[in-house]
Amino acid sequence: MIKKLDILIIRAFVGPFIATFLIAMFVLVMQFFWLYIDDLVGKGLELSIILQLIVFVAANVIPLALPIALLLSSIMTFGNLGETFEIVAIKSAGIPLLRFMQPLLIVTLFISGIAFLFSNNIIPVAQLKLATIKYNIIVSKPSFDIKEGVFYDKIEGYVIKLGKKDKDDSTIHDIVIYEKNYNLQDNILIAEKGIMRVTPDKQFLEFILNNGVRYTERGTRMTTNTEYIRLGFKTYKKVFDLKSFSMNSTTDSAFRYDPKMLSIRQLNTTIDSLQQGDTLYQKRSVIEVNPYLPFSRFADTGWVKTKPAVVATKSFLADIPDSIKQLVLESSISNISNVKNSISIIADDYERKRKNENAHLIEWHRKFTLPVACVVLFLIGAPLGAIIRKGGLGAPLVFAIGFFVIFHLLNTFGEKLAHENVTSVFTGMWISTMVLVPIGVFLTYKAMRDSQLFNQEAYYRFFSNVKKFVDNLHF
Repeated sequence: MIKKLDILIIRAFVGPFIATFLIAMFVLVMQFFWLYIDDLVGKGLELSIILQLIVFVAANVIPLALPIALLLSSIMTFGNLGETFEIVAIKSAGIPLLRFMQPLLIVTLFISGIAFLFSNNIIPVAQLKLATIKYNIIVSKPSFDIKEGVFYDKIEGYVIKLGKKDKDDSTIHDIVIYEKNYNLQDNILIAEKGIMRVTPDKQFLEFILNNGVRYTERGTRMTTNTEYIRLGFKTYKKVFDLKSFSMNSTTDSAFRYDPKMLSIRQLNTTIDSLQQGDTLYQKRSVIEVNPYLPFSRFADTGWVKTKPAVVATKSFLADIPDSIKQLVLESSISNISNVKNSISIIADDYERKRKNENAHLIEWHRKFTLPVACVVLFLIGAPLGAIIRKGGLGAPLVFAIGFFVIFHLLNTFGEKLAHENVTSVFTGMWISTMVLVPIGVFLTYKAMRDSQLFNQEAYYRFFSNVKKFVDNLHF
């Protein structure tokens, strides 16, 4: 049964949690746009594309935003309760710390369950959509914009220079157009003035040129017998294709094999297939190496295991006639080189397969580390807030950032070590939990006993006593 105390604590928690979650989301989304600012600026993106990008980025940063929001909001909640002496009043009524942490722990477990479902079902789709739209934006050309006095070469096959543009941004003067056709020389169009406009469907750029000249040289590179043509005109229409400036839509299937785009069920199937391939490499090694070692087919168990009674003291070349000795050496070196190359190819292939398997295992464990991280950081934040007894965004923010940096660094280093096979995937992905759980237990123990762990006065008294003790030693 929910009591008034539980409702009080939940109400005190909801506000800070929503606020910190939105702030964390905003910072992380802005971090993404700052990282890719060079790829986004100047592409003439439509509002719908930008909104889609924001939605997909926001969905992908939730795994980082949720833990830090739970950590900071739990510190703020219990810090506010401690600062207003509500924790003291609750404890004086005989209610232990673990009891009034219980409602928020239940809320955290509920949020963790939602985080798991989100991580397994929503984030793979968001990752897929984000990778697709990000690729489409990056490979698209900058938006069309020809400035005065600048050579513009974004239209394939042409270089355009405008002397002046009127205020209507359509009437142009002193136009020079180079047609790069890679023949004897570039064809050139020169005009005094004209009109520049984009067709209503935005697929073509039209130049209506007046009072100009077109220079063309016809012939082949292998001869000097060419024709140089000078064509004057009063009106000339030149059309440029702008289809390459529109953002192409790549299908999602191009990125669907990335392990980040898979659910747990799909990861299980893929990991099982990858792990069954180990025996194939052993068979492949035998098939590809044995042809270069013909004597291996005469090897039996006795030949492999039995040690010779007498150790040979002379080289095997001593028993080979001089007439074929050089041929034998060259043949041996060639076979050894072939064996080395075959083994290197197999080893490189196996290393790629191992890294691919580790990448899938990392994503499989990530599905579970997110919800567990939410619980672990709450178990750190709640007792920490009860100990420091400070609300607001001052001290709680400092402690939250400190613990979150530790959590994020351990996650990053652990994932890197697991990917490079320095440690097991399980150890690499769960190292942050292994480190932070004991810290959470320690802080909970201290909070239950009203510890002065972060009390400046307690440390001042301690060092004062140490100083007195040291002074007494020199009497």
